[in-house]
Amino acid sequence: MSEQDETELGDDWAAALDEQAAEETVAKADSVSDNGTVETATFDELERKASGNVSADTKDEVQLDVILDIPVTISMEIGRTQINIRNLLQLNEGSVVELDRFAGEPMDVLVNGTLIAHGEVVVVNDKFGIRLTDVVSPSERVRRLG
Repeated sequence: MSEQDETELGDDWAAALDEQAAEETVAKADSVSDNGTVETATFDELERKASGNVSADTKDEVQLDVILDIPVTISMEIGRTQINIRNLLQLNEGSVVELDRFAGEPMDVLVNGTLIAHGEVVVVNDKFGIRLTDVVSPSERVRRLG
């Protein structure tokens, strides 16, 4: 790049910075009244919606309607274990993998990987199901996320 090109580029940057500074000065002047105090902005449309005559139950229903059709994955977990890759590669038909749970202990019910309940396996019309024995409270679910 020649010295003349660098000078022109420098002039362009200086002009852009001057323009930005002028716009910021105008913006600050618009938000300050004649006596030097800052004025509070009002948002009529938002205030009207917030103060509408909709009951609390209806508001909750409207908010829930938005998410009711979102698919989630529910899964049941019998237990877990950790093994090294050498032992994993040696697994074949008939191998037994020991889990971290005792026989008869309730299974975990997970929604999108988050524990929501515990339950026991049942058979209904030749299909497996799960009977919930303990549902985790919403506050406990939120605490576990953090």
